[in-house]
Amino acid sequence: MLKIDSHHHFWHYNQQDYGWIGDDMAGLRRDFLPADLLREIRAAKLDQVIAVQARQSLSETDWLLDLANRHDFIAGAVGWLPLAAPELPSLLEIYAPYPKLKAVRHVIQDEADDNFILGNAFNAGVARLGDCGLTYDILVYERHLPQVIEFVDRHPGQRFVLDHLAKPKIKAGEVEPWAKHLRQLAERPLVWCKLSGMVTEADLRHWTGDRLKVYFEMALAAFGPERLMFGSDWPVCTAGIGYGDWVDLVEGWIKPLSADEKNNIMGGNARKAYHLT
Repeated sequence: MLKIDSHHHFWHYNQQDYGWIGDDMAGLRRDFLPADLLREIRAAKLDQVIAVQARQSLSETDWLLDLANRHDFIAGAVGWLPLAAPELPSLLEIYAPYPKLKAVRHVIQDEADDNFILGNAFNAGVARLGDCGLTYDILVYERHLPQVIEFVDRHPGQRFVLDHLAKPKIKAGEVEPWAKHLRQLAERPLVWCKLSGMVTEADLRHWTGDRLKVYFEMALAAFGPERLMFGSDWPVCTAGIGYGDWVDLVEGWIKPLSADEKNNIMGGNARKAYHLT
């Protein structure tokens, strides 16, 4: 079974596009490109990756697809398309045939309106993705989970992947109502969940594996080893943990599972959710 990192980013750093990188993450203020990631996954003995958009532009989608076409270890891309725009149908005719475009994502967490994900135009766009064979990645904070559940229920045949466990309040040590809502969302069988982005929701300097493990165990109980997938959120994760250290931590958590269950989390589930070939 191939080991797959289901969530990472590339960028050419500039302050305008990446102004969210604060002083506590100053080490991220540089370029992160395929050669950098290839060194990391080789050292950690992973095989493939999924590149995820970090800017909301068609140029970002074009760039990721170009990188994926030029680097075999990039198995697919989660791009960005203007899902609420009237020109979406024509754009899907252009982009959907790209074999390495596996999914689309919009940065819901940055929208001022907590109900953005329930907007009519946005949902009309999402409703077109299934016919194109595209998954939708959900990027939200834990407070958005009630709206996410309603959103998913509007699209019963669509595949969804929840990024970063919906960003629970790990730094504050809060579990509820995140855990309750996560379990409710997991009742929808076409939703997968990425085991990623946890360290950056904790205290970057003083997090502990034991504290993070509480959230992992709740996610595993909700989604099971059949719909939980490994992701690094590289290079963002490096603000608090090294790439190989994150791989080791997750593999330590899943060590008690069966071989098939471990293979699912470390690669098999990403292949299913994103229809990787």
